[in-house]
Amino acid sequence: MTKVEKVQFVIDTLESLYPETPIPLDHKDPYTLLIAVLMSAQSTDERVNKITPLLFKEADNPYDMIKLSVDEIRAIIKPVGLSPMKSKGIYGLSQILIDKHDGKVPQSFEDLEALPAVGHKTASVVMAQAFDIPAFPVDTHIHRLMYRWNLTNGKNVIQTEKDSKRLFPIELWNKLHLQIIYYGREYSPARGWKLENDIITKTIGRKTVIEEYYKKIK
Repeated sequence: MTKVEKVQFVIDTLESLYPETPIPLDHKDPYTLLIAVLMSAQSTDERVNKITPLLFKEADNPYDMIKLSVDEIRAIIKPVGLSPMKSKGIYGLSQILIDKHDGKVPQSFEDLEALPAVGHKTASVVMAQAFDIPAFPVDTHIHRLMYRWNLTNGKNVIQTEKDSKRLFPIELWNKLHLQIIYYGREYSPARGWKLENDIITKTIGRKTVIEEYYKKIK
């Protein structure tokens, strides 16, 4: 297969498996999505979805959020991990949204990444999922799969994002990044991976990855 054919195979396979791509993190608007994505760092969507209802019951907008103290926010979100940093970020960004953005989540990478505890990946998720602005957030699943599929060299997530954007049509980015995440969780996980179930890697995967897999199962 040529690289173009491999890319099309990925697109076609993912579309057949995941024609619908619901957003994994429960939210009702850009603000609650921003908070949920921030909370998901080094945690799971499942865990975050159990905690956000507790937080949003107390405050689901920046004006109510700053009525809570950082310690109160931390106590609620502690189960998702990294609560000291995340609670400060949630409080701080809520204050900035009020002071600089009329209480609304801005629709630009520059403004989003200027918020406390908001990195490029978080900003990309918000741009794609809240505002439908083309972005390609790269999480651990996408980074792992793009390497396994030999579509990036896997040096870092920055390079993986560049390669993803270069290879895939811009009109597919927002849906495709979710499709890859779903595929990674179901068919190509980091642990307990079975190549025979992973049709994409089995078909177009990096030769060294496949060879290493067979060495491990011998």
